Amino acid sequence: MGMAKRVGQAIGPQVTKAAPKITASAVREALDRAIRGGGPLLGAREIAAKHRRATADENAAVRAIIEQHVRLAGAQGFVTNLGGLTTMALTLPANVVGVTLVQCRMVAAIAHLRGYDLDDPRTRNAILVSLLGEEKLLQLIRRKQLPGTPMAIATAPAHDPHLDLLVANELAAELVARVAGKRLATTVGRKVPVVGGVVGAGADGFGAWKLGRYVDREFLPRRR
Repeated sequence: MGMAKRVGQAIGPQVTKAAPKITASAVREALDRAIRGGGPLLGAREIAAKHRRATADENAAVRAIIEQHVRLAGAQGFVTNLGGLTTMALTLPANVVGVTLVQCRMVAAIAHLRGYDLDDPRTRNAILVSLLGEEKLLQLIRRKQLPGTPMAIATAPAHDPHLDLLVANELAAELVARVAGKRLATTVGRKVPVVGGVVGAGADGFGAWKLGRYVDREFLPRRR
């Protein structure tokens, strides 16, 4: 996956220009939709409540939420990675938005179960920061580009409005780089379109599982 990441980072800026919908505002809109829900899509609070009613305790509910979103991530990864490079310009934005929506809802549902206020801008920034992944987060913290971990941001004494655009922009660029790198590394030279779908499903499903485990450790219970 190192190769995919390097390729994605190299072409990320170019892909962002080619896919202008993947912006900071698009990331914020995906988060808002993940929390509110709409139509057939249940919001994060509803998902959290549904799993809490169906399981023995809070930790079991968190595990159920992660498992559900791993399956969802895999399904959208399969559909949006069919066709390989020939359809990349059309499907890459859909894959990025799909990944963002699924992961945002998973993290928001876990945060809600743990007692965080999803209407609080600190919590929302913490959710978006989580999607960067633990490794990327630690790099940004060491460079002093971020003030701390998702937990630290969510529990900060006050909301820092300067973080809003910084977090969303950083996440938009990172998601585009990841998806573009994955697409190029797995479809170059392949003539069977369905292969890209299978690889995309595995990569996105694994990404959701890894993120879920990190968020489970990071967002400690906080009672209102």
